[in-house]
Amino acid sequence: MKLKLSGIVALALASSAPLNAADKLTTNTINVYSATPLHSIGLPLNMIPANIQMATPKAINEQVGVSLADYMNNNMQSVTTTEMGGNPWQPEITFRGFSASPLLGMPQGISTYIDGVRVNEPFGDVTLWDKIPNFAIGGMQLVPGSNPLYGLNTLGGAIAMQTKSGRDAKGASVEFEAGSWDRQRYLAQYGGVSKDGSVDYFIGHQTTREDGWRQFSPSHLNQTFAKTGWQSEKTKLDLSYIGTNNKLVGNGFTPEFLLSGDRDQIHTSPDWTNNYYHHLALNGSHWVNNDVMLSGHTYYRKSNRHTRNGDLYEGGIADQNLFLGTNYASNANKADDVEMLGSVMNRTKTKQDNLGFTLQAAFNQDLLGKKNQFIAGVGYDYSKIRFNQNRLVNLYDESEILQTRGGTNEIVELDNAVTQYRASSDTEIFDSNRAFSTAGNGVYGPYESTYLKSKQQTYSIFATDTLSINQQWHVNAGMRYNYTRINNRDQLNPVPTADNGSLTADATYARLNPTVGLTFTPSDKSAIFGSYSESSRAPTSIELGCSNPARPCLLPAAMADDPPLKQVVAKTYDFGARGYLNDSIKWNASVYHTVNHDDIQFVRADLRNHGYFANVGRTQRQGFDIGLAGQQDKLRWNTSYSFIKATYDGDLDLLAPQNSSSDDDGVISVKKGDYLPSIPKHQLKLRAQYQVTPDWSVGTNVIGFTQQYIWGNENNRHQANNAGETGVRNACGQPSTEGGPEDGGFACGSGKISGYVVVNLDSQYNIGKGWSAFAKAINIFDQKYNVAGRLAETMFNPAGEYGAETNVRGLLPGAPRAAWIGFRYEFGGAPEAN
Repeated sequence: MKLKLSGIVALALASSAPLNAADKLTTNTINVYSATPLHSIGLPLNMIPANIQMATPKAINEQVGVSLADYMNNNMQSVTTTEMGGNPWQPEITFRGFSASPLLGMPQGISTYIDGVRVNEPFGDVTLWDKIPNFAIGGMQLVPGSNPLYGLNTLGGAIAMQTKSGRDAKGASVEFEAGSWDRQRYLAQYGGVSKDGSVDYFIGHQTTREDGWRQFSPSHLNQTFAKTGWQSEKTKLDLSYIGTNNKLVGNGFTPEFLLSGDRDQIHTSPDWTNNYYHHLALNGSHWVNNDVMLSGHTYYRKSNRHTRNGDLYEGGIADQNLFLGTNYASNANKADDVEMLGSVMNRTKTKQDNLGFTLQAAFNQDLLGKKNQFIAGVGYDYSKIRFNQNRLVNLYDESEILQTRGGTNEIVELDNAVTQYRASSDTEIFDSNRAFSTAGNGVYGPYESTYLKSKQQTYSIFATDTLSINQQWHVNAGMRYNYTRINNRDQLNPVPTADNGSLTADATYARLNPTVGLTFTPSDKSAIFGSYSESSRAPTSIELGCSNPARPCLLPAAMADDPPLKQVVAKTYDFGARGYLNDSIKWNASVYHTVNHDDIQFVRADLRNHGYFANVGRTQRQGFDIGLAGQQDKLRWNTSYSFIKATYDGDLDLLAPQNSSSDDDGVISVKKGDYLPSIPKHQLKLRAQYQVTPDWSVGTNVIGFTQQYIWGNENNRHQANNAGETGVRNACGQPSTEGGPEDGGFACGSGKISGYVVVNLDSQYNIGKGWSAFAKAINIFDQKYNVAGRLAETMFNPAGEYGAETNVRGLLPGAPRAAWIGFRYEFGGAPEAN
């Protein structure tokens, strides 16, 4: 008898029989859900007090997109995605106002799992979506709420993915896709099962190249996945491997005036990321008897991430480091701190080794005559991190820097300064493409600004119990205790003193997080539920190393000594219902309320692109989702509406000098009830697929999002083209004749970005004899829209020339119309399972 438990959701739960017929295990085929990320006996999905959204590999592969994030954005309730890094393989997924982002500095709040292994990176809890091969996904679930059983960082939800095996992907296939932006994708995969049915195997490799739709934004990805498994009547083992070698270029926010002519314009370059990744996991399960199942896994993950980022430079030399030159008659005339402008190449290397294990036991045994399932387990996770950063600087001015002091311009001669900085005799700090330049003799470096080694350990104990009071009422309760210890060791300043800003520090975090839920099931196809849950996130090593307002950081960049941060605690109430309107239409609805206590955000500092992590008090997410799905004859469809109100739940002050409501120091006052940036309040989604003939289908996705506030307008009070009480606003992209808090004046653009609607198309055609063709198109009406924005500053004018500092609205433009076609040839086995 075959045992098939694909991760969290098993579509067929089959128990196996030992040699002794008296101990024979029974078999029930039902839709089940495991209450933890590991394999377990499972519960009927209708008994779960949550609206769990799912995806099949067939649905993911049919629709447009390069990663799972695209499918989620097009189909799933309360989900938005933003290419914050300017690259389609580096998306930020936001669910119910919580993020799973690849960028350091973004507030993380979603945990991600592959076959039960948590794959949030240790350094910053980020999720690198390019490391997850799309073709390897055999199933996916989006679990809402602050479910503590999914471990740290599950503040707003968890994404659980299961990989394919040779049992559900038999045979071989090759695939080729090409189209817009010179994208070329090649995929080969093969899977099968041994003759005796005990061994299964699967291997696939995918190579993708494209130039990108924005300037100087090519990507090249190599992704490999392999898996082999063995099973007997009671035991199942799976060994899987993921390996990636990806080079991604993503040039992010661009001043609005540069986008007015060409939407593919960028601000500065280069901005590339190299990700090297190895992931090895061993999963196993064993039926002790008909009612008891043991399961567990162990894993090792190795991640190397290299980045290079060309950007505007803003720095300075303190007055005590300047000699008295011939321009100064006495100490009284000594210069103030000197501001220096130019370009900079920030370079980082992050090496991470992560290993651990989880063991659990599931008992499906009656309690006091009532049906009951109890699961208990332990987990351990260890991470070793090495983070190194250096910088290469090219200064702008020729042998001198002008500084304004007391209403007059004075010259500071750098040749007489106690500093290694040199001004350039060639003022080309960017080339004609706004890329960092090494021309002239003003280049300094590279110099090492950060070298940190860190170790993180987390010990966990968890348990959950589901008791069926009768056939209609089910009570669920659970808990997870996490103990986390972080050891940071500064390799440049290993011994902390009062003045050296050493990163060397230790921190410990511990918390017991509970959950409780109640489900009423009047029938097998309907349920009403409610739950309360808590989860937490311990500050990561980068957050601890960059939490001093007096020593702000450039991310990913230099870090400083660390005042202690509190761990974030999320508390969620979730209520909902689901059922069927008739035999062909099902529905679901849910309402939720989540409050983050001691939320951690990256707060801006005075220096360009610098900031620090801080506990900012409470933030709140609340809203509701409504969904319908059905099938009428040849038409399959689903639609959903989501309302999300994400707000600050207390007052705080933030630095945002481009905001028209900022004071003379560039500070804005955020009040309770102000909306969090980059989260649209309303979203509407529709998916429809029509089977034109038995061999030909056509599908469409329509997604719409309303306006959202942008970063820098956290108080929601910035006014477009308004310089406040003192500034005078000229045309966008031109410096003010009078400044606001900074000489550039206030940003001229709006503090919001407009809503948008995008329509995508896809089609599949079975040619026959193993051949099939497919076509995909995005944004077919070529809408001009933006997915995110921020109030920012630039030194470039509308012609792209380096000049006076100007505050602007930076935008992330949405992708234009594009299309791809492809062919697939399958042979040597049964078609891939749906």
